[in-house]
Amino acid sequence: MKNIRFTSAVRLFPAVLGGVSMLSCAGKQDTKIRPNVLVIIADDLGYGDVSCYGSTTLRTPNIDRLANNGLRFTQGYSTSATSTPSRYGLVTGLYPWKNKNARILPGDAPLIIDTNRQTLPKLMQEAGYATGAIGKWHLGLGNGNIDWNTTISPNPADVGYAYSYIQAATNDRVPCVYVENGKVDNLDPNDPIYVSYRENFENEPTGKLNPELLKVHPSHGHDMSIVNGISRIGFMKGGKAARWTDETMAEIFVSKAKQFISEHKDEPFFLYYGLHEPHVPRVPNERFAGKSGMGPRGDAILEADWAVGELLNYLDEWGLTENTLVIFSSDNGPVVDDGYQDQAVKLLGDHRPAGRLRGGKYSLFDGGTRVPFIVRWPKEIKAGVSDAVVCQMDLLSSFSALTNVPLKQEVDSQNVLEALLGQSKTGRAELVLEGINDLTFRRSGWVLIPPSEGPAVTRYTNTDTGHSSEYQLYNLRTDLEQQQNLALQEPERVESMKAALKRYTE
Repeated sequence: MKNIRFTSAVRLFPAVLGGVSMLSCAGKQDTKIRPNVLVIIADDLGYGDVSCYGSTTLRTPNIDRLANNGLRFTQGYSTSATSTPSRYGLVTGLYPWKNKNARILPGDAPLIIDTNRQTLPKLMQEAGYATGAIGKWHLGLGNGNIDWNTTISPNPADVGYAYSYIQAATNDRVPCVYVENGKVDNLDPNDPIYVSYRENFENEPTGKLNPELLKVHPSHGHDMSIVNGISRIGFMKGGKAARWTDETMAEIFVSKAKQFISEHKDEPFFLYYGLHEPHVPRVPNERFAGKSGMGPRGDAILEADWAVGELLNYLDEWGLTENTLVIFSSDNGPVVDDGYQDQAVKLLGDHRPAGRLRGGKYSLFDGGTRVPFIVRWPKEIKAGVSDAVVCQMDLLSSFSALTNVPLKQEVDSQNVLEALLGQSKTGRAELVLEGINDLTFRRSGWVLIPPSEGPAVTRYTNTDTGHSSEYQLYNLRTDLEQQQNLALQEPERVESMKAALKRYTE
């Protein structure tokens, strides 16, 4: 499937509405039974990185708290094994591989979401919700020639988030500043920001040429502009007062999320909270440093768990817990060494970031896209475990059913609200999943991986990518680790699934 050409004739699946107890019948003006919604998406957190999914080496009591009081899905998926595409799928309800721009973006990339689309936050606005986005963004800003010293447009408000406090891309990409409602926070107009992903600015130090200035050193790449003693991807000049300090990032985002909740506690709110952990560079606050015994990556996961706990406690304080629907997940599978010398590989020990799953971030195997997926709504959801197949992309259609706001455009999102609420054991029947430039197809517990180009393992972390010159077919019900390729034993199934995948991509 390498370099496959996708056309506008891709089959689309409209949401199926109705049939979801009293929730789907709630009128738009009736806010009494509509929950607040808090969507928390971690960054590069693996299926096996949290204790409620089997980790015995890392303890995540606050994420476990969600699982113990909510519904933990064993087959919850992001659309993609990398960040930008999976976040695009969540917001738009579309398969990201249809959009050639939905790839890992630089920090100065233009917004890749069509502002005319009915996105997830726009749908929630139509339902009368206050909407906000806090934390990691990585979906682009502006129109391709950003002036960071003025109001950036388009920005998250143009896709439905009335309030936003974000990092433009990732921890390891410039510009290393916070952007609030389209404006760089704390910017000194006498020290303007300049950003380039092509060449450095005169007299600006870099990690490559000035390693003596670094407190965290790169292992590969990540050797350009230095911010807070850490070299990043891309070049940046100016904006000294606005630059973030990695060690306080979690506190700042948590504070902004609490502020949003307190300001909208008396009306339905929809808050998207993008955790920046455990993406590189992993520089958690000092109170978490050294606490995991697994180095900065493990410490960053403990910090992420703390952030989740802070928001859960805050909901408790305001009496909002019973009627707040919390969804916790991750944008893609785990990666260990992703560009910095943080001893993540050396200190991994017996820990398996993807659990029993094969692969991780960037991979076509299930470890790339099967992620923690927990839904808690005490008022409506009975605690337990579900094996239903659900995807983050399906939140759009499911929330359309929840709020009784109709979809205005065709989407790939499917209504799995009954599964999310624990009212059905059945979720998706079919799902197309994405590695980097290549696709897999899942149906009825089976997954087909077409031939693709690329190395069989990643260069630095020895992660199985799934690339092979042969078709691969796995029965996930009996072979969760994807060790037994059954393509030769099941030729009819291979042909049937090939034909089904072709219908999606032609």
